[in-house]
Amino acid sequence: MNTEWIETFLDLCETRSFNRTAGRLGVTQSTVSGRVRALEQALGCRLLERSRAGTELTTEGLRFEPHARALRLAWTAAGQAVRGTGGQAVTMRIGIQHDLLGDRVADWVAALQGAVPDTALYVEADYSAQMCADVRDGALDLAIHYTPKPHPDLHFESLGEMSYVMVSTEAEALSEVRPESYILANYAPAFSTTHAERLPMLSVGAVSSGQNAVIRGLLVALGGSAYVLRQTALEMERLGQARRVARAPVIPQPVHAAVHLKNRHRGAHRRSLRALKALLEGRP
Repeated sequence: MNTEWIETFLDLCETRSFNRTAGRLGVTQSTVSGRVRALEQALGCRLLERSRAGTELTTEGLRFEPHARALRLAWTAAGQAVRGTGGQAVTMRIGIQHDLLGDRVADWVAALQGAVPDTALYVEADYSAQMCADVRDGALDLAIHYTPKPHPDLHFESLGEMSYVMVSTEAEALSEVRPESYILANYAPAFSTTHAERLPMLSVGAVSSGQNAVIRGLLVALGGSAYVLRQTALEMERLGQARRVARAPVIPQPVHAAVHLKNRHRGAHRRSLRALKALLEGRP
């Protein structure tokens, strides 16, 4: 059994869409279908049913899901065990929202290393719902994400916020932005709600995505207007790829941390959270 089959199946459990899972994993839809087919052949049963209404788990799929999560957790633990941690005594497993990593991955890792210098770090990018589930199940020690998923075993804290700004390849002011060339960002429920309230005339886009890197790529390739992270906007302006749209509102996106309830007072976790909060606030 291939670990990619497990990752693909678990992502489909969340998205219920072969197209969305393909986009999130950075593969083609046919690759997703092939992985699911191979997994079903290995297990000897159907796990998913596709129809015009969407994708649903079969009874066998529902039964297999918790085992798939356990398999992924066991594989991660096994990999960490054989790799070792060098001179460090323990490993801290960190999940960070895709957009938060971006080009700043070194900043996040440096902040964490400064907070827990005697700890080996395992850092991965993922989405809010999956990271909250992984913290709950013990696959992650700490998750930095956009959308908390409440659970009795999880403790959440606010770390600060990121800012998204509108840039364009064709418009200088908000009044010049054309809906037909607008790329709709869907970074998180909070972002989408604020966007719909402040820009109802741009609530529908011909193309939509939930990743900052994808939005930037679409802007460069197709042109138009869209919201990207402030840092990305500055970089695109510097390279002459797009310009900031005047009078377009800045949309803030809250950033949260999730830890297991039993770990909320542990020293390493507290130091890590303080360091990440200082990073978002621009403090040393």
